[in-house]
Amino acid sequence: MITIGGSEIHLINESRIVADPGGIFGLVPRALWSQHYTEEPQGGIAQHHICLLVRAEGQTIVVDTGQGHKNNAKRAEMLQLSHPQGTLLESLARLGVMPDDVTLVINTHLHGDHCGGNTYLAEDGSPRPTFPNARYITQRLEYADAAFPNERTRGTYFSENFAPLYQTGQLRLLDGDYEPVRGMRCVITPGHTRAHMSIVFEGGGQYAMFVADLSTVAVLFARLAWMTAYDVEPLVTLETKRIWQRWALEHNALLIFQHDPVTHTGRLVEDDKGRLSIQPESGPEDL
Repeated sequence: MITIGGSEIHLINESRIVADPGGIFGLVPRALWSQHYTEEPQGGIAQHHICLLVRAEGQTIVVDTGQGHKNNAKRAEMLQLSHPQGTLLESLARLGVMPDDVTLVINTHLHGDHCGGNTYLAEDGSPRPTFPNARYITQRLEYADAAFPNERTRGTYFSENFAPLYQTGQLRLLDGDYEPVRGMRCVITPGHTRAHMSIVFEGGGQYAMFVADLSTVAVLFARLAWMTAYDVEPLVTLETKRIWQRWALEHNALLIFQHDPVTHTGRLVEDDKGRLSIQPESGPEDL
C-alpha cells in the first residue's frame, strides 16, 4: 500500500498477457530494448495490467479495470491472457471491497485493456456495469474517439466496455483535468490517445503519478524518443513526456507503471551527465 496525503493507494495486477515487442517499442531496435526486458520463451514480452484501488475522503475509487472477461477464446489465446493473481473482483474482495462498494471508476482511456472490466456479460449476453453504484468517468474527446474508431483504432475500442454506461447516464464525460478528491488529480497526458489521462497524487510533501500509457513500460518514461507503436500522436507523446519528466525530477515523484513486467513503481533519476533512468522501488513480487 502507498499513502500520499489523504489517499490510500493499492496496486492490483488484474491480468498478464504476452505482447509483440514491435508494439511495445515501436522503432526502438531490439539491440537497445533487449538490454532492459527479456523475451518470453515462446517470444514476446510479458505485460501486466495494474489497476488502482484508492480510498480517500470516504470514496472507494478504482482506476482502470484491465482486460476483464469479455474477450472471446480466440482473442484470449492470441494475447496469452491469464489472471495469475486472480480477477480484479477477487483482488478487491481480498482488500475488503465488494462491487457495490465502489463509488467511482476512472478510465484513463478506453482501450480494451484499460476498461474491459467496466462491464460483464449477463446471462442474456448483454453487458452490465460491474460496479452498479459507481460513477464512471473519462474524457469527452476520448469517448468520441472510442465511439467512432477508425481502421487503426477499432481493434482496441470495444463499445460493450463503455457505450452501455453512457446510455444509462452512469458514465460522465470530462472536459479537461479533474480532481475527484483532494490531492488526487486526473490530468490529460496526450499522445497515446488524444485525451489520455494519468493520475497525480499530492499531499504531505509527497508526490506520485499513475503514468498509465503515457509510458507503457518504465524505460519509455526515461527515454524521450522511445514510444510504442500504438501511440496515435507519437510526437505529442514525446513533448508530454518532456513536461512530466521535469515534474517527476522536481518532485522526486513515485511513478506507478501500469504494464511493466519488472518495475511496478520507481523514481526518475538523473546522473551527473544528464542521463535519465528509472530507479525501481517495487515489482510483481511486492504485490
